[in-house]
Amino acid sequence: MAPALTGAFFVRGWTMDWSYIAAHVPDFLGGAWVTLSYGLIGVACSAVLGLLCSLVRVFRVPVLRALVRAYVELSRNTPLLVQLFFLYAGLPRVGVKLSAGACAVVGLTFLGGGYMAEAFRSGLEAVDRSQREAGECIGLTPLQTVRYVVLPQAFATAAPALFANMIFLIKETSMLSVVAIMDLMNVADTLRTGGGRTIEVLSMLVVAYVVILLPVSLLATFAERRMRFAGFGRQHTV
Repeated sequence: MAPALTGAFFVRGWTMDWSYIAAHVPDFLGGAWVTLSYGLIGVACSAVLGLLCSLVRVFRVPVLRALVRAYVELSRNTPLLVQLFFLYAGLPRVGVKLSAGACAVVGLTFLGGGYMAEAFRSGLEAVDRSQREAGECIGLTPLQTVRYVVLPQAFATAAPALFANMIFLIKETSMLSVVAIMDLMNVADTLRTGGGRTIEVLSMLVVAYVVILLPVSLLATFAERRMRFAGFGRQHTV
């Protein structure tokens, strides 16, 4: 005789308790909002930092160029977990104490800035020097040439790497739980260790990340296709 399935889904010896999932959906919604908020803030800040760093390297600014290169290597070759521990537990040893939120933003920016810098640098270096010379010939200042001629083409070329870095940074917010940020990972871990049902908790965690990241991935793909269709980033010769 088949077992009665009241509020649960039976599969090979374990049950999926839908009533438990429904009861904790608000917890995951709150965690998803925290994850998305920190992820987007980190993406925005790292994009600005990465752009500035790439301009310093491409235009060979004295002294700063060496410092930026050292920063890029350090940020790209150390895990976010180590960076967060340094900010949250290391800096207070020398009298600098940051809140958990500040550590999260600084950590994501520090990590993402290095990746964004390399993405922007590849885009900037792909723009032929003749494009800058053409801008100067029509009377644009160096700053205007960079803003209106170089950057649009560089962004179009670097777009795939930039969008990939965006998704990467949002996923890296899963490390923020180590500094007591109530993101999705922290919510799931709290429910799991508090006697909750592991399968249900992990299933909700997976679904939550898919719901957050899938629209970002689809939007990135759409934007890349639109830029290719419009011909952005292509350099034509006469």
